[in-house]
Amino acid sequence: MEFELDDDLVAVEDLASQVFGSLAKVERVVEVERTEGGFDATLWQSLADSGLIGLALPESAGGAGMGMLGLTTVLQQQGRRVAPVPVWAVVAGAAMPIAQFGTSAQTARYLPGMVDGSVVLVGAFDDAPGASPVLTAIRKGDDLVVTGEIPSVPWAPAAAGVVVPVRCEDDSIAVVIAPADATGVTVTPLAVTGRGADAALRFEDVHVGAEDVLPGDGAEIAAWARLRIRIALAALQLGVCEEALRATALYTSERVQFGRPLSTNQGVALRAADAYLDTEAIRLTMRRAAWLVDSDREDEAASAALVAKWWASRAGIRVGLTAQHLHGGIGADIDYPIHRYFLWGRQIAFTLGGADATAAALGDVLETAPLIGAAE
Repeated sequence: MEFELDDDLVAVEDLASQVFGSLAKVERVVEVERTEGGFDATLWQSLADSGLIGLALPESAGGAGMGMLGLTTVLQQQGRRVAPVPVWAVVAGAAMPIAQFGTSAQTARYLPGMVDGSVVLVGAFDDAPGASPVLTAIRKGDDLVVTGEIPSVPWAPAAAGVVVPVRCEDDSIAVVIAPADATGVTVTPLAVTGRGADAALRFEDVHVGAEDVLPGDGAEIAAWARLRIRIALAALQLGVCEEALRATALYTSERVQFGRPLSTNQGVALRAADAYLDTEAIRLTMRRAAWLVDSDREDEAASAALVAKWWASRAGIRVGLTAQHLHGGIGADIDYPIHRYFLWGRQIAFTLGGADATAAALGDVLETAPLIGAAE
């Protein structure tokens, strides 16, 4: 494979950089966190108007058919600005599963609004690898009656509904589209590390009709979605690390101590070099995993996505700590921009499992993982 972006993806990168760069400046991000609940509706609509939300979806679903490489290119630019919008949660967590597995009626009902920005549905797949869904359901006629509580769902306060797996009474898994305003659903906003718009969701005998159950094996659908979410999170982490590293390089080059720039100190240079290598490891593993998905090599992509998420978790935290440390005292100031990158890095690192949980999941699949051919 080629690790460089082709011309179409470079154009996407440029467009995403322009949108996030103009509408997600530091002052605006702070304003959204403090006064708008952590969700920038103005930026979200601009992303929709520019075609970036639907970019990864098939053309038949109203998208541009640019797949995971398209989505990760957008997410990388979002990470550079720590922009408070639910791109990964909406696209990888909800829109892509609906486009792939939904009936024609479901795709027609939900995807147009998601692509144009008027409907926000998010995925709620953040449970431990191999664990049972936290929601349970019993069948009552054609409906599923759902009960349980999800401790934290990213961007849920801004969402009209969630795409979420449930365990049925016959021990099967179903993936449902549950409206957030349905009778019996309680949305409780949470304060989280990354300062985003998260919430706990409680379901008390919530009726979900057959028209809102994705057809097929729910366990396979959930695994399919988690694979893509892991890659999406790695792409977001890449952008966070890139910008944190850029800001740190600028600061240490300008900050003079004992008559010379900090960057000329050997210890500083070595820490920065390690952070650069960590950032590149996230880039290469993430991009390879996205390419495997777009090449319809799902079996290989499953392990590659875990590798990318492991690097995003382990290396992402290292880069954040390095950036904060090399900024000295102001690196710990919660009002200084670099601290926000540190917080985002930690939030991403532990979403859908931290490094240890991801390594354990990877260990479960290594015996059956295909060999990687040199011709790739």
